[in-house]
Amino acid sequence: MPAARAARPRPRFGLALFLLTNQGNGLYHAEFMSKPILIDPLKFAREGASLSGKLPVSGLDERVHDDLSDTSGEVSYRLEGFRDELQRPALRIRLEAGLNVTCQRCLDGMPFSLDTDSVITLFTSQEKLEEACELDEELDAVLAEPELDVAALIEDEIIMGLPHAPKHDECGRETLSLAKADKPNPFAVLATLKRPKSE
Repeated sequence: MPAARAARPRPRFGLALFLLTNQGNGLYHAEFMSKPILIDPLKFAREGASLSGKLPVSGLDERVHDDLSDTSGEVSYRLEGFRDELQRPALRIRLEAGLNVTCQRCLDGMPFSLDTDSVITLFTSQEKLEEACELDEELDAVLAEPELDVAALIEDEIIMGLPHAPKHDECGRETLSLAKADKPNPFAVLATLKRPKSE
């Protein structure tokens, strides 16, 4: 049976400082305030609500920072609630960001354009979630809780959208070539050891 989506982290207070304000027709905007971005995911989906805004990378959790070379820039996001073709409540989240990751070859920073578009189907029972995952291996599903921290959701999506082993296309080639040139050929060394000494 395919594993269901990992449980979302519990809301973190004091990092995402925004308040949802209803602008009519189910549209919401994140305004600066002293509370996290919390929504009722089932209600949000059933009402077809939407939420968009930007988060500074520096304000995200350390688990995101660990995969980056610096914390500059910001993440643009849009979250939409809807019902899928089976009338199940779902969330669609889109992210765009210019991030800096660490090249695994030279360990210098390198730019990375994050552009993700994910759909998360919500379930009210573990049994229904597991049954749905058995029928659809590609389903991205989560057990709905009374509150969802949008900032934590964004962090999850960033981590899943980052490359596993980013590398520059050209970095380190000259250095690697010089290292190979300086490294003695082991077969040449062996031949020297076997060569009989001249009398």
